[in-house]
Amino acid sequence: MAYRFNRTILREYDIRGIVGQTLGEDDARAIGRTFGTIIKRSGGSTVAVGRDGRLSSPALCTALVDGLTASGCDVIRTGLGPTPMLYYAEAVLPVDGGIQITGSHNPGDYNGFKMVFGHKSFFGPDIQTLGAMAAAGDWESGAGSVSDQDMEDAYLARLIEGLSLGSYRIGWDAGNGAGGRIIERLAAILPGEHHLLFTDIDGNFPNHHPDPTEEKNLEHLKALVAEKQLDFGLAFDGDADRIGAVDSLGRVVWGDQLLSILAEPVLKKLPGATIIGDVKASQMLYDRIAELGGKPLMWKTGHSLIKTKMKETGSPLAGEMSGHIFFADDWYGFDDAIYAALRLIAAIDASGVSLTELKSRMPNMINTPELRFQVDESRKFAVIDEVLARLTASGADVNRTDGARVNTPDGWWLLRASNTQDVLVARAEAKDEAALDRLLAMIDDQLEASGLERGEQAGH
Repeated sequence: MAYRFNRTILREYDIRGIVGQTLGEDDARAIGRTFGTIIKRSGGSTVAVGRDGRLSSPALCTALVDGLTASGCDVIRTGLGPTPMLYYAEAVLPVDGGIQITGSHNPGDYNGFKMVFGHKSFFGPDIQTLGAMAAAGDWESGAGSVSDQDMEDAYLARLIEGLSLGSYRIGWDAGNGAGGRIIERLAAILPGEHHLLFTDIDGNFPNHHPDPTEEKNLEHLKALVAEKQLDFGLAFDGDADRIGAVDSLGRVVWGDQLLSILAEPVLKKLPGATIIGDVKASQMLYDRIAELGGKPLMWKTGHSLIKTKMKETGSPLAGEMSGHIFFADDWYGFDDAIYAALRLIAAIDASGVSLTELKSRMPNMINTPELRFQVDESRKFAVIDEVLARLTASGADVNRTDGARVNTPDGWWLLRASNTQDVLVARAEAKDEAALDRLLAMIDDQLEASGLERGEQAGH
């Protein structure tokens, strides 16, 4: 029996939709049946399955496991926890693939599936193939077994293995996400003093939206750091694969700035290594990597794309503006915000100065946060093509790695299509406000030429 998915849920990096509207248990069952078929035909037999704390995750998990076992695959359920714990399970258990049920940093009514196949990201064409196989009903049949494996103790032990962590006073905001329990357990064994916010896992996200890349979601953490006079604060998204941070003054230390701090000890250990940032990252990051003797590489935004590029280039460390940080140095190459938090503590300790001092030393560029503009799904890539065509015709200095990143004497601006939402994403960086205004005017002109307005800014 064939199954057709709503086409909007088959994204570039994962499968994601709104529960009850574009995504439901039948989808989960079909995903399991098809992914299981792919595993079986590759000679594999076993899949690890984890889930986040969303209200819809248990039911989707049951349906997914039904589909996997109906294809003849055995399933090891790793239970409730952050996405990186499932990635860890896939890396160390005798399995051939893994699926985490998670809506990541999206609002509570979203959910989805992040997949790993043979220690590699399952994304892009793989996801389209999965959709085509389901539509054709091209499935294996069988009766796989189901077992449970608690990964928390092993994951926790592995997180802190071999790390030299200084003693700091730290605030932790788990955002009611799936990393809460691990963060509680870590805080109980780490040196220093730890103050916790919202570690109870609650799919209603009652305190704030679980996305630390939006500054408004860091208000509780900033208040805690100020009230308790802490050294710094750390925040996590809904499935704990994105990290956010604030220093002792409540200033946000953005993803690219964190990467510039994390790069220093890695490059001391591995001189000349390639460190990857995404196209949204500040020029400061690439300059800093070069200054430290590393090879900076700008690559496309998206956790699956970055992980794949790391494997290709042998990069020990990569990161995105969105707070996804990937360590292959002493780790498995996947994005893990809890592990990144620990490596950050170690990097601050190794620097001999505070996070506040490290932030103060950074070049004072003026940049926008991510600006997001609603655009019809069917238009978003076409608009970027139009922009690139106009820029090329005008002789602009354009980097086409992912959308259009345009270098000008004032600085740079970026316009790209989001792979996960029906939005265009823009960013600009300049030396002063007047230059930034000129860059934003260029973005406005391009949007207007394609019939859009920058005023139409989207939410999440």
